[in-house]
Amino acid sequence: MTTLTRKTIPIVTEKIDTDEQNYCGNDEPFALMVLGDSMVPEFNEGEVIIIEPGSLATAGNYILAFHNEEYIFRQLARCESGWCLRALNANYPDVPIADLSVIKGIITQKSRPGKRSASKSY
Repeated sequence: MTTLTRKTIPIVTEKIDTDEQNYCGNDEPFALMVLGDSMVPEFNEGEVIIIEPGSLATAGNYILAFHNEEYIFRQLARCESGWCLRALNANYPDVPIADLSVIKGIITQKSRPGKRSASKSY
């Protein structure tokens, strides 16, 4: 009989030393899981998206933005007042933004966990 040992994952609350060799900086790609239905039909809940920070965003890009004290995943679009964050699901309104400084990264890839053939690059 095999005995499993439970290990806890420590939560680090102190500042990380950014001089460490393995530090993941602000320009390193990272992954997030899609939650909700605001980006259906292109992005479904449970899919994993890869975000490339520091990339130049243009109209039509799928982006991650920090707006109203929260992160939001939308498509960057031109609107009458300038720029807006657009959901693909018509049940969600456009979110106007003052400038592109709210953009934190561009979505470069999506994948369905466990289904390698369900990957798509942008």
